[in-house]
Amino acid sequence: MGERALLGLGSNLGERLANLQRAADLLGAAVGVRVVASSRIYETEPVGGPAQPDFLNAVVEVETDLEPRELLAACLGVEQDLGRVREERWGPRVIDVDLLLYDEVDMDEPHLIVPHPRLHERAFALVPLLELVPDPVLAGGMRAADATPGGEVRLWGPPLLVRR
Repeated sequence: MGERALLGLGSNLGERLANLQRAADLLGAAVGVRVVASSRIYETEPVGGPAQPDFLNAVVEVETDLEPRELLAACLGVEQDLGRVREERWGPRVIDVDLLLYDEVDMDEPHLIVPHPRLHERAFALVPLLELVPDPVLAGGMRAADATPGGEVRLWGPPLLVRR
């Protein structure tokens, strides 16, 4: 497998830890995707949207043969398989799988922007990402050291299991 991508996982409904692990397992079972590493798990307050429970978040590194749009489709398939319902923007969710980075790709299309356009603002994604990529290039060429992410991030647990 040739390309490296980083995916953000989040859950604030149901068995949050089990949802994250199941998402990682389903991603690893997808054709053309291999999960190779996981950050530790963090608990974070929701950003935007209605009042809702706190999230558990992690970032997983994958190796893939899929193009960015295909990898996004795999991520959306995992969300669907785990029962994600998109009723309210930034509302509570069983699982959220975001494509944060895809190798050195910089793309801006109607349904896919890589690097993720708000990564530099979101501690819940940036803090676990920095465990796997020490100095990533963010949207607009910004470096992580120059980012000003908001939100409290609390270490919650060890990395997700990576099944090979």
